[in-house]
Amino acid sequence: MTTVHFDTNAPKKATNLSINSDLLRQAKELHINLSQTVEEYLARVVREAKQQQWLAENADFIAAYNKRIEKDGLPLEQYRTF
Repeated sequence: MTTVHFDTNAPKKATNLSINSDLLRQAKELHINLSQTVEEYLARVVREAKQQQWLAENADFIAAYNKRIEKDGLPLEQYRTF
């Protein structure tokens, strides 16, 4: 299950999109809900972009932590049962 990282109760806001006319026609023929489809895809794109942003912002810390673990091992490693 994916955690939602935006306010799902926020009001909808009308917007204009430019979409390939043939693609739009086919979507309408297939009764695809454009608003729902775009919102779901945009939520995924935003989530992935935020993940990449977090990784970039924390790259130095992650590298330092990994270096420390390589050098000193995991804390309490002697108590691991797996």
